Amino acid sequence: MSSCSFSGERVGFRMMIKIPLNVMVEKISKKTGLSVEEINKKIEEKCSSLSGLISKEGAANILANELGVKLFESSGKIKDLYPGMRNAEFLGKVIVIYDKKDFTRQDGSTGSVASFLVGDETGTTRIVCWNAQTAILDNLKVDDVVRVQNAFVRENRGFKEVHLNDRSKVIINPEGETVDAIKRSSVERKKIKDLEEDERAEILATVVQVFDPRFFEVCPECGSRLKEDGDSFSCTKHGVVSPDFNFVLNAVLDDGSDTIRAVFFREQAERFLGKSSDEIKAFRSVPEAFDPIKVDLLGEQFKISGRVKRNVFFDRLEFVAQNVQKADAKEELESLEKKEENKDISNAG
Repeated sequence: MSSCSFSGERVGFRMMIKIPLNVMVEKISKKTGLSVEEINKKIEEKCSSLSGLISKEGAANILANELGVKLFESSGKIKDLYPGMRNAEFLGKVIVIYDKKDFTRQDGSTGSVASFLVGDETGTTRIVCWNAQTAILDNLKVDDVVRVQNAFVRENRGFKEVHLNDRSKVIINPEGETVDAIKRSSVERKKIKDLEEDERAEILATVVQVFDPRFFEVCPECGSRLKEDGDSFSCTKHGVVSPDFNFVLNAVLDDGSDTIRAVFFREQAERFLGKSSDEIKAFRSVPEAFDPIKVDLLGEQFKISGRVKRNVFFDRLEFVAQNVQKADAKEELESLEKKEENKDISNAG
């Protein structure tokens, strides 16, 4: 058994725990014996009594407190991790270890980030380590069991992930503790025309248009979006700083059934373009150098999993990429042939 504790930078987030409304209702129902219909009615009444100045989630929180129901009791399971939790503790088995990435900030200082994916019988989540915290990967291997303590849970583009802070502790292969089963997140392959808002799915599509990357200022210490104040930029945690830059890339994909605009944030943009973070940032000062990259991508096929979101401003569905892979024609053909074989067997039966 080994353990690693860290004194790296603190993850400076200030937010309320975000638990889905249906989960709140389910917990209240289980603890009180009230039906889902009764609870939803009480939530509506609470919203009305407060003149609509509170969300249903807020009303559910108040109702739970009034009924003596604790919504945020930790079960130690991944499914019960919610964005905003500050002292999360859970057990998981390592599924994937991602490469550590080094980066240089605008002021010339350097940093590093690494992450690994863990799972249990209730789901999977990514654990993110910054700077000194990345040392944990030196002692970590796939199939190790880890107990994570005092971690912070945040939401990243619709997915929850766990960040280590200066009080976090990761115990590798704790004595007597095992994770026997892992519920792997699976997404259904769908046609673009069949995609629905807020669902997760996988699409196989061809690139028909690529837009220039958009850059925005972030804090070089914590990665938070910066606020512009005259000629300077400030972070809510670190004050006035010399900004680093993050980026997002948009492209239009076509699978023969329809087209959709896909959104690639930092890591996924790197995978989509086949470029490092520093190489992409270089296009900020020389945007014309990106033109041949856009042309080369046209007609390329990608297998992309992600979440469907509605762009309220343009009133359209967009696909936010979570995992990006260049399509393998041989692999796709074999998969198609296997489906046809299974269909033939089913029809014969």
